[in-house]
This record gives sequence, structure tokens and C-alpha cells, in this order.
Amino acid sequence: MNRFNRRDFLKSGAALAASSASVVTASLAQAQQAKIRVGLMLPYTGTYAQLGVAIENGFRLALSERGGKFAGREIEFFKVDDESEPSKAPENANRLILRDKVDVLVGTVHSGVQMGILKVVRETGTLHIIPNAGADDATGALCAPNIFRTSFTNWQPSYPLGKILMERGLKSAVFVTWKYGAGEEALRGFKEGYSKAGGKMVKEIFLPFPNVEFQAQLTEIASLKPDAVVCFFAGGGAAKFIRDYAAAGLKGKIPLFGAGFLTDGVLDATGDAAEGLETTLHYGDGIDTKRNNAFRLAYAKTFKLQPDVYAVQGYDAALLLAAGLDAVKGNIADKPGMIKAMEAAKIDSPRGAWTMSKAHNPIQDIYLRKVVGKENKVTGIAQKALADPARGCKML
Repeated sequence: MNRFNRRDFLKSGAALAASSASVVTASLAQAQQAKIRVGLMLPYTGTYAQLGVAIENGFRLALSERGGKFAGREIEFFKVDDESEPSKAPENANRLILRDKVDVLVGTVHSGVQMGILKVVRETGTLHIIPNAGADDATGALCAPNIFRTSFTNWQPSYPLGKILMERGLKSAVFVTWKYGAGEEALRGFKEGYSKAGGKMVKEIFLPFPNVEFQAQLTEIASLKPDAVVCFFAGGGAAKFIRDYAAAGLKGKIPLFGAGFLTDGVLDATGDAAEGLETTLHYGDGIDTKRNNAFRLAYAKTFKLQPDVYAVQGYDAALLLAAGLDAVKGNIADKPGMIKAMEAAKIDSPRGAWTMSKAHNPIQDIYLRKVVGKENKVTGIAQKALADPARGCKML
């Protein structure tokens, strides 16, 4: 009887195990068929609205090139306008993560808003891809395994400018920017490179974000008479600064430089005022490669617009997500596998191939560009394969 019971038990156990395995397999198959939920937290109103639209366009273009699926799974989007308002960032991020149950959160543009997102994704462990905001701490002191960036740190584009100015014999400079995280970090990057090359900072000039009344600052610059002016502005504010700089009679007298956001995506709004301006950035219109030319043609055909650096960053965010999903065969629940694949990814980008640093920030070429007509023409490479120092990151 004992032998019978044991045999009966084993048979029952085997049947139960087989049944459980079938349920697990069926559940996994059902999960694999479900759509991947992607949250887009971007600015769709205000001074950065066009940047948010370009990022989304780039992401959607990469998705469409793969037939609307990553690793065989369709994508469902959930969108929130972050309004470039830092105080609303935690609430907006939680709305996507807790209410909409997104698998991955893509955002944002404004560095102040980004800091609010970081708090939430670090607490929840949500997979997060930053398609623009350059807040140094995101891949520095606040780095985390689930946080990746496909753009830049604020330090990165500005750092090579110092050497460029000194090579031109421009030994004194004024830096002007909005008083917020991105501007202050861009200033620190420039100062580090400029002082290392032997340059002298004359003055640092700030105004509140998103103030675009520049007359007082331009009057002060004229009185200081530096060899050069360096700035950090983007979007509508950048376009107005360029126009006001020329209208104040400073263009042609004191050369103006900046991180490339100064002239990216705004040349239709600046008229001739931007002609000849030089900037440093990880992308430029004149990168004459098969990859970039194909991207630009596809973007223009799809959106009836010319792509800019923001579109490229959104495009690369999608490529990075796809690389992770491909590696785990679409099983986004395999977060360790996703992270490992994204860390090892080599992104075949329109900007040129780039890899991920240990802190999860792109190691990339920084180009020197010059405005010619309505294009930011690449005239050289300011620095090859530049990696952010990722100060304070514990993953290094």
C-alpha cells in the first residue's frame, strides 16, 4: 500500500509539474505577445516644445524602420507633456510608471525636470532612457544600472570649446546662460577645458530660465570687450539670443561660440543672424556618410522636416531599446539581460557609431560645426571618442 501511494503520488506530482509548466509557458507566450508599454515624458509646449517633438519623431522613425515592432513585439505609447516644469516632474513620472504601468520611461529635455525623473526611476527600478537632458549627475553621482542616456552630458559638448578658442588666439571669454542646471554644468565643462588650455574667464553672466530679454546682458558684454563670447541656450531662447546678438551690433566684433544646441533646430527662425556661428556638438548636418544620408532622407520624407540632433537622440534611444530587447528575445521582464545587452551595445547612429560608457553615457566624437545657410556644417572633429568623467558614479 505504501508503495502504491508513493507511486501514485509521484505520478500525480509529475502531472502537476507538467500542468504548471504548461501554465508558465502559456503565460510567458501571452506576455511575449503583449505590447511593450513605452512612456514618453517630453516637453510638448513652451520653449522646448520643438525639441520634444523631434525626439519623438526620431524614436518613431527607428520603430517604423523595424516594421513597427522591437523583437517581434508591438509598442504602445503613453505620453505626458512635462512642460519643462521641474516641480511637476515626480508627479508626471509616477503617472506613467504607477498609473500607466510603462515598461520603460523615455525622457526628457530639461535638466531640472530630469532630476525629478531620476528620483522616481531610482526608487522604482524602472528602465529609463534619457534622450536629451544632459544633467551630469544622471550618469555621475546618481548613476544606476537601470538608467541610460543616448545624448550627452552638459560637460561633454562644451569641454572641447576651450581648446578651440585658444587655438584661435581668443584668450579671454565671457560665458552667458540661463541660471539652471544645464547652463551651469555647460559652463563648468567649458571652464575646465578653457583653463586647461590657458584661457581666462572674464565674467559669467546668468539670467533666469526661460527669460529671453537679453538686452542688459548684451550691453554688459559690449562694455567688457572680451575676445569671445560663449553661451548655452537652446530652442526658442537660442534663436532670440542669436538675433539679439546681431541686432546689438556684436556680430562681427566679438565672435560668438556655444554648445551646438545654440543653432540646432532654430536656423529657420534666426535668418542671417546665425550665419558663420561655430559650435561643438556630437552631430552635424554635414556628416557625409551612407548611414546619416539615409537617415536624413527617411526623416525628411516621413515628417516633411529636416532632422536635428534631437531627432538623432530620439532615434538612438529606440535603437538602444531594440538592442536590449533583441538580446532577451522580447522578454522585457528579463531586466538583467536587458541591462547587460544595452551596456554592451554598439549603436550604428547617424552621428557615427558610439558605445556606452560604464556610467551609461555615450562615448562619442564631438564635432566642430559652422552655420552655412540653413545647415550646421561639420568642419572638423573637436575631440575624438570623448567620454564624460562621470564624477561620483559608483558603477565605475
